Amino acid sequence: MSLKNPYGDFEITEPQALRALAHPVRLAILDRLQRHGPATATGLSTHVGATPSVVSWHLRHLATFGLVTDADGATSKRERWWQAAARGFRFTLPDDAEGQAAGRQLRGEMFARTAETPQQWLLHDEPRLDAEWRGLAGVADTRFVATPDELRHLEEAIEELIAPYVRRKDDDTKPAGAQIVRMLRYLLPEPADDTSAS
Repeated sequence: MSLKNPYGDFEITEPQALRALAHPVRLAILDRLQRHGPATATGLSTHVGATPSVVSWHLRHLATFGLVTDADGATSKRERWWQAAARGFRFTLPDDAEGQAAGRQLRGEMFARTAETPQQWLLHDEPRLDAEWRGLAGVADTRFVATPDELRHLEEAIEELIAPYVRRKDDDTKPAGAQIVRMLRYLLPEPADDTSAS
């Protein structure tokens, strides 16, 4: 596993790790740690819908693949604090059948987890934004024609463009008025026999 990408994301390549993360509670635990920082199993339990003992088990399972670690300087004899190993994660589908199945399982869990995110944003977050931030929010549904190499190049170019903003979260020199923005990006190639493309 490496962090050699523009965002500093954790790269998952092993089918076992893909399967381990393809669980709604584990995804919720990792998301909470990435967004809100170190926490204990008890502190996480109310946010991920599981008991502290179940959360503790899932944390240890995630730790076997390096996705979470003991929080720096926060663990005591009474309680164990955990942190995400990186601010995000990414994966590519391995070539073998086991890896393909594990990757599809994780994709399915991730799609399910983010399916309601835009609606929840519209109901809970958008009303609390000022007019400028509301005006900058957007949705696009764009179809285009590309080869696999062109799509890889496009994805790399997008990542290079926004990487400085992704890494800025940890920087004490954020410009005045800056705040967190979430970008959900789906690349959904369509089958070649789809003749309805316009």
